[in-house]
Parts: sequence; C-alpha cells; structure tokens
Amino acid sequence: RMANLPEWAESGATVLELRHHASLGSGGRSSRAEEARAVLASDAARVSSLQRRVGSYGLIRSPDAAAASKLAQVPVTSGARLRTLNYVATVGIGGGEATVIVDTASELTWVQCKPCDACHDQQEPLFDPSSSPSYAAVPCNSSSCDALRVATGMSGGQACDQPAACSYALSYRDGSCSRGVLAHDRLSLAGEDIEGFVFGCGTSNQGPFGGTSGLMGLGRSPLSLISQTTEQFGGVFSYCLPRKESGSSGSLVLGDDSSAYRNSTPIVYTAMVTDPLQGPFYMVSLTGISVGGEDVQSPGFSSGGGRAIVDSGTIITSLVPSVYAAVRAEFVRQLAEYPQAPPFSILDTCFDLTGLREVQVPSLKLAFDGGAEVEVDSKGVLYVVAGDASQVCLALAALRSEDDTPIIGNYQQKNLRVIFDTAASQIGFAQETCDYI
Repeated sequence: RMANLPEWAESGATVLELRHHASLGSGGRSSRAEEARAVLASDAARVSSLQRRVGSYGLIRSPDAAAASKLAQVPVTSGARLRTLNYVATVGIGGGEATVIVDTASELTWVQCKPCDACHDQQEPLFDPSSSPSYAAVPCNSSSCDALRVATGMSGGQACDQPAACSYALSYRDGSCSRGVLAHDRLSLAGEDIEGFVFGCGTSNQGPFGGTSGLMGLGRSPLSLISQTTEQFGGVFSYCLPRKESGSSGSLVLGDDSSAYRNSTPIVYTAMVTDPLQGPFYMVSLTGISVGGEDVQSPGFSSGGGRAIVDSGTIITSLVPSVYAAVRAEFVRQLAEYPQAPPFSILDTCFDLTGLREVQVPSLKLAFDGGAEVEVDSKGVLYVVAGDASQVCLALAALRSEDDTPIIGNYQQKNLRVIFDTAASQIGFAQETCDYI
C-alpha cells in the first residue's frame, strides 16, 4: 500500500506520512519510567535552549508569498522508540532517502553526510555527496551563506575566498549540535521535486536525534524549507500529529489546499505575533486557559506571559509560573478525590489512579487572540508515567521566570490540524483525528 517514500493520494494531493519517532525502533530495554525521565530531561533542556534563543535573533525578512499555491503532503509519525517524543518524516535528497525530525523552531534542514567526523547512529545509509550528480557545496560568498549568518546570528566578518565552502554550526538543546557545510541538491517531497534546495551537510553531529538522518527546519527564516519553497507551496504548511506512538500516522501538508485536511471542526485562526527579534519561531498570543469549563484567572496572561511559541519539537507545554500555578490549582481542585503521587521529572502534579477503570479527565482549552479557542485532546492532558497508573501527571510544566516565553508543545497538539500560514501571518487550529494508517 505504501511506496518507498510513504505516500498516498487524496483529493488530488500526495500525502507523505508523519510518524512518531517510536516507529524507527531503539532496541533499548530500559523501563517505561527510565525512558520517560530521559525524554523529559531532554525536553527541559530544549525549553531552556529556546529561552536563550528567543532574544538572540535579528530581523528575519518575511518570504515573498505571492506565488501560486501548490500542495504536497508528507506523512508524519511518532518517534518514541528513538527515545524522543518527536515526529519524523521521510524525504528524498539527492536520490537517497532521509528520515528527519520535523522542527518548526529550526532555521535549516540538515542531514548527516559522508565522510563523518562524528555522527550519531542512523537507520538509513549516510548521505554520500559524491554519489549525487546534482550535489554542490554553497560558496561562502553567496547570498545563501549570508542568509545563514543572519538567521543564526553568526558573524560574517571573516574573509571569504570564492572557492571556500560555506560552513555552518547549529546548536540545539543542551549541547546537541550539527556542523558541516552548506550545500544544495534535489529535495523530493511526495513526488514534488525542489531543485537546488539548500541544506546542511553535517559531518559532525551529536545529540538525542535517535536513528534519524537529521532535521527538517520549518522555522521562519530565509533558508527554512517553507521559505525555500514559497514558489511551490505559497508559504503555508500544516500538520496533524498522531496521538499513538505506533500503529498510526499523521500528515505534514505543504501548501494551503484544505481539501487534504480531515478536520471535524471549523478552522479557527489567530494572528502570528510579529516581533523583529522572534527569530525562526512561530508566536501567538495566548489570552486564556480553561480547565473543566472553568476559566483560569492569572495576571500572567496580560503581563507578557501570553506570548507563546507553537513548537513541534518541544513535548510538554510550558507556562510562566503565575499562569501555571493557577492552572495547576484548578486541576488539583477538580481532581481532589484522587490521591496525589510524587512528582516526576519536570511534571510536579501527579496522581495515583491505580485500579480505577474510569477517570473523568477535566477538559483543557486554550484561548488565543481574536477569539480562537482550541480544546486539547484528552490524551494530551495527562502524562502516564507508570503502566499501572500509579503515577499519572498533569502534562504541563512551569517556566523558571515570568519573563520566559511560554511554549505550546506537541503533547498538547495531538489530533489537531495546526496550520502555519506565513503569507497571511496567522496560525489555524481544528480538531482532526490523525490516525491515517
């Protein structure tokens, strides 16, 4: 039923599968709790890294989005068996295949390349530039190299001779990084070929990237995939993340053809926050939260704590301390009949639900500027640490400071169609069952 690059046709569109990272397999035998602790520790490091990056970017020029809109759909699946809770997709590059983590907070797509000085293990063969006739390194005096320096804040003061390749160095989370040269080659997305796609050919990479080949950069920057494909896709992409770690797939849709969506509620839109220092991030204004139908009151919504990043690569949603405390208090009040359990990693509000056949989970709704309201899927409210339900935690975390930027993570985005429309500078949300397979 599936081709080499998993895809299927629907409504005239080609759909590429979006999988949870689990689907690649890890081979590890650690316990559920040990796996969860490692994943959440990595998540906390990413949140800290994003906070450091938020203010460190200069003005990012908006891509020209006047081009005609087309559509490609990339299947997205879970990646939990690779010891992260990120989502991955398989694309073609230079005639080979690469399974990459989908990341809306990254400026650049990169894959591991031969010859590798230091590479993490990956399931697919390393990309070999010498085997691709369409591959070429990007010279350091090119506009692409300049754009990379602007996007990453790298200084461009060093001398550059024409033959020298443009080098890059990106760092993520806590010590994770990719270094190599900027190059261009043919990128294939569900049968749609992008000639001369600029990406990072990484020869020194480290971090919790599991068995993937690298990372798909979908951020708001000149070299991200969405900026480079404005002519094909009009600066619009969306995804639907499956809630199960295996046995189901969601989709990444490039382009604005809503006939490819399977949403069960109308799309509601909120404006992107435009901030010259926002870097590659997609920001919205979070104006309120309700728990079990009760609006949570907090001064944090109006004092800057409402400006939030919508991020595919962070797992747990993080709120400023004042907002989190109010949300936590309302959850504890509504779940008062259940015994509390010890905290777990970054999750400080846990319950012992052992032996209970049914638990009424309070609904969690997020309200955004312009009146958009989004209900979190019921499986995105609580995080089950122990298989026997002796430790089930509220799947939200507190940031360190009121000055930090809230992040809406992928655990709270399951079973939603999330639409990033850079042309109209808005983000849309709709309920959608993401179990495509």
